[in-house]
Amino acid sequence: MENLKTLSDFETAVAHGVEKALSAIEAANDLQTLENIRVTTFGKKGEVTALMKQVSALDKSERPAVGQLVNDAKSTVFEKLNTKIALLNSAKEEAELKATAVDVTMPARELNKVGSEHPVTKIRNRVEAIFKQAGFVVEEGPEIEDDYHNFNALNIPESHPARAMQDTFYFKDGTMLRTHTSPVQVRTMAKQKPPLRIIAPGKVFRRDSDHTHTPMFHQLEGLVIDEHCTFADLKGLLTDFIAAFFGEAIPLRFRPSYFPFTEPSAEVDIECTHCKGKSCRICGYTGWLEVMGCGMVHPNVLIQAGIDPEKMQGYAFGMGLDRLAMLYYNIPDLRALFENRLELLEQFRGV
Repeated sequence: MENLKTLSDFETAVAHGVEKALSAIEAANDLQTLENIRVTTFGKKGEVTALMKQVSALDKSERPAVGQLVNDAKSTVFEKLNTKIALLNSAKEEAELKATAVDVTMPARELNKVGSEHPVTKIRNRVEAIFKQAGFVVEEGPEIEDDYHNFNALNIPESHPARAMQDTFYFKDGTMLRTHTSPVQVRTMAKQKPPLRIIAPGKVFRRDSDHTHTPMFHQLEGLVIDEHCTFADLKGLLTDFIAAFFGEAIPLRFRPSYFPFTEPSAEVDIECTHCKGKSCRICGYTGWLEVMGCGMVHPNVLIQAGIDPEKMQGYAFGMGLDRLAMLYYNIPDLRALFENRLELLEQFRGV
C-alpha cells in the first residue's frame, strides 16, 4: 500500500477499498469466498488494518475523520456481505429441497414389518379373557392415589408396620403413585352394592429394581363379595385360572402368609415352569415360583366400605402381570420387557 500523507489520500484509499470489496462480493459464488473477502479487507493483516497504521502521519484534528471514513466503509461492506450471504444460503436451501423432494403422488412402499402388541399387553388380555369367562367385570381407577384409598381403607393405618412393605413414591401434596391396584377395589365397593365380582388391572409403582422387579410394573387384582364366599371357592377359582392360563394343569400350593387387608392370607406358588420343579436359578433352587397372593377380605376393609361383614364375605387375590409374562414366555430377566429391545419384542409378533 502506498504512503498516505493527507486526509484526501485516506479518502481516496478507503473509497477504492470499498469499491474493490463490493465488486469482489458481487462476483463471489460461495460462502468461503465471502469469508476470504472479509478477512482480506478487515482482518488483522487486511487492507483497512494496514491503512489505519498510517493515521499517525495526519494531524490530530484530522484523525477522527479517518475513523469515521473506516466505520462508514465497514457498514457499507458488511451490509453487502450479509445480503450476499443470505442470498447464497437461500440458494443452498432451495437446492437441498429440490434434491430431497418427495413425489407425494408415488405409491407407498410395501411394509416389510408391522407392529405388534407388547408381551405384557398380550398377557393382560389373556388374563382378562379368562376371568371374564368366569363372570368377572373389569374396573379401573387413578394411578395417583390418596393415603386413604391406598392404605387406610385397606386396614393399613399410618402406624401400621405393613407400610414398610410398600416403598412408595410420594408427591409433595401427600398424594402418591399407587403401590397396588387394591384402591380400585375400595372405590368400587364404595360406589357399587354387593354382590361384586371384579378384576382391577393396571400399572403400579414401587421403589424396587432387579431381575425380577421394576419401579413400574403391572398388576391385576380380583375381588369377590357375596353372601356365601369361602376360602375353598378362592382355591378352586385360582386352580382353574392357572390351568387355563398355562393351558395345562400345573401343580400349585397355598402357603400361609400375611396381608393387612385379608385374613386368612396365603401366597400361591406353582411348580417352576423353567425346570419343571427340578430346581434352577429362576426358582431359587426350590422348584417353586410365587405367582400371587390371596385371602379372605378382612372384616375391617368391609366395614370401611360400608358392608356388613356379618352378612357378606369376600375373597381377593393379586398377581403381577409382568411376572406371568416372564413365566409364560420363558423370559429370564423382567427388565428386558421394558428396555425397548426390538430383537426381543419382534419375537412376539403373531404369538
